Amino acid sequence: MGLVSFYKIISDGIPPQRARRSAAGTLPARAIRFCEPVTSASGFGWYIFLPMEFSVVWDGTEAIWTYPGAGGRWYPLQSAQYPYFSECFDKATTEACRGFAPPFLTLTDDHAILQIWTGVIARTMPDWSLLLRAPANLSRSRGYDMLEGIVETDRWFGPLFTNVRLIGSNVPLQFRADRPFLQIQPVHRSTYAEHSLNDFKVVSGVEALSAEDWNAYEQTVVSTNTNPSRRLGAYAVAARKRRALERSRMARNAEAEEGSDLDDS
Repeated sequence: MGLVSFYKIISDGIPPQRARRSAAGTLPARAIRFCEPVTSASGFGWYIFLPMEFSVVWDGTEAIWTYPGAGGRWYPLQSAQYPYFSECFDKATTEACRGFAPPFLTLTDDHAILQIWTGVIARTMPDWSLLLRAPANLSRSRGYDMLEGIVETDRWFGPLFTNVRLIGSNVPLQFRADRPFLQIQPVHRSTYAEHSLNDFKVVSGVEALSAEDWNAYEQTVVSTNTNPSRRLGAYAVAARKRRALERSRMARNAEAEEGSDLDDS
């Protein structure tokens, strides 16, 4: 098993794919070439797409929805199954799970919160969770905000859904299936444990910087800005070299482990 396995149990739409450092092709060429922090964030994780496009109109309290196969009809939205999916689910599942197909859309008791299922279930390696968030550095709809959540998918094998806060009222809000809806990122449980997050300090005031701090600042900022022959994107070049060295080290370790297994046999 790899770090994460995606189970796309609603087969319609684009399957999960690796997030792109170009932010799905939307970043300008200069940013892709020189802005390593932006491209690294853009490529961190995987894209999840909606299985179909649909539209929602919310009046501040209640909502209606439609989709391309609805023949122009709008339906009241409380809890809605993906079209024809519940029948397929019941035919494929065990007797104990029959009748428990996850809803596709649910307007929660908070009214302004719409819960959307991506049609995907995920499983991660032990001690790894998934952060569900809006795709990094992609433009977002002004009609809703996406809430972020961390799911402990090493122990919870259920639908990957997200909550969106509806903002635009009395206008159709379109949810597209041809562009990433979620960006899912792996997070080790230790990184968001209380003991880790409480282990921090704040250095206050410029006079509090140590000689070591000033030396690091000089190497990072001063030397690069006073060198007349410096190249653009030095940070990006250094980061890419570091990644290449890391890949090489991991490949050597994998070869060594494979050789050890052969020796044992």
